[in-house]
Amino acid sequence: MTPDEKSLFLDAVGDVRPLKSGADVHWEKSQPPRPRRHRDDLQLDNFLTTGFLEIVPLSEPLLFRRDGLQTGVLDKLRKGKYGREASLNLRQQSVERCRTLLYAFILQATRDGLRNLLIVHGRARSDNTHANVVRSYLARWLPEFDEVQAFAEAQPQHGGSGACYVSLRKSALAKLDNRERHAARRG
Repeated sequence: MTPDEKSLFLDAVGDVRPLKSGADVHWEKSQPPRPRRHRDDLQLDNFLTTGFLEIVPLSEPLLFRRDGLQTGVLDKLRKGKYGREASLNLRQQSVERCRTLLYAFILQATRDGLRNLLIVHGRARSDNTHANVVRSYLARWLPEFDEVQAFAEAQPQHGGSGACYVSLRKSALAKLDNRERHAARRG
């Protein structure tokens, strides 16, 4: 250390004095490190929108169909004629949790090649109840999935106005299998 550096150092520390013996120092036990929050990479891609919501009145049943879907298919869906391959219960969940669960559920159903789903959102007594808010978000979110062909309010034995049937597009493998089955009958 040069004399100039020593002079600067002494000016900086000024009237600081060294600690007495270690008896005055109390060491706290170190806290175990907090577990790292698991980052859900799947939800980083979640495109379902939130924000302003137009409430769907209870008097209006949930119903949606993409262009090109046959009317008979929609009628069969509304009557609950298709067997449900999987279901999701969203009752008493926060809107953000419903968004997360729905996104993961539809992606998994698509990966598994499922076609017919049941989503239970709960019955609402008035338009402004939580169950109707979730129902209204479902009416917004389900068409945002390209895989969703149609959805309709469930039959009373499957939840009635507190649930809806969802029909997904056929996977490429299912289309190929269907073509092969029909070609075998013709040939």
